[in-house]
Amino acid sequence: LGIGTTVNAARPHQVTTPASSSRASAAAGANQTCAVRSDTTLWCWGYNGDGQLGLGNTTTEDLPQQVTSPASTGWAAVSAGSGFTCATRSDATLWCWGYNGEGNLGIGGTTNQSLPQQVTAPAATGWAGVSAGFNFGCATRTDTTLWCWGSNSDGELGIGSTISQDVPGQVTSPASTGWTSATAGGFHTCATRTHALWCWGRNDSGQLGIGSTASQDLPVRVAVPSRTGWSLIALGYDHTC
Repeated sequence: LGIGTTVNAARPHQVTTPASSSRASAAAGANQTCAVRSDTTLWCWGYNGDGQLGLGNTTTEDLPQQVTSPASTGWAAVSAGSGFTCATRSDATLWCWGYNGEGNLGIGGTTNQSLPQQVTAPAATGWAGVSAGFNFGCATRTDTTLWCWGSNSDGELGIGSTISQDVPGQVTSPASTGWTSATAGGFHTCATRTHALWCWGRNDSGQLGIGSTASQDLPVRVAVPSRTGWSLIALGYDHTC
């Protein structure tokens, strides 16, 4: 919670470090939280056993701590996953850190990282947005392409297989370009294309919204209640809203 204790709170408590205002956005992961401030600084707190706070160590923190690598300012948006974190910077670069056992960080290899590491495939710049899921991540680029990496046991990467990837792999179905946003969940992903919604991955609880419970390793269009008009998508561990 970032309030300086480890006592559970049944009501909202304000995070006042480093200041009580000027936070622009926040992201909560499995055991960590991060927030970008209006001054483009990035702060993370909570469990840090895998280096998911990006501080260069594995010390758990009950108050927000500033992420200063590769620079203290210039952060645009952050997404917290299960044991790892990814964030974009104002220069359209993408950085990930923390648990990397499934290739979660998209940097090649499976070694954990306690400091932000730049994702350079397919290019070092040109990243528009990122979403960190359970053990995988997906990101859109300014050219409207979509790339996913990490665990792929249920086809959550949307690349037509269940082979995991430690560097980003491009989602090319139904088309290589035209993606506007993507959100990673537990073992499934959903993304929008001009207000059309597509989902893929694990589907044992019907989390893909396609009228069946069969998992999908390629994107499938969500047709109910309408094939278009989707604007904001949120994914949980095994459900979608």
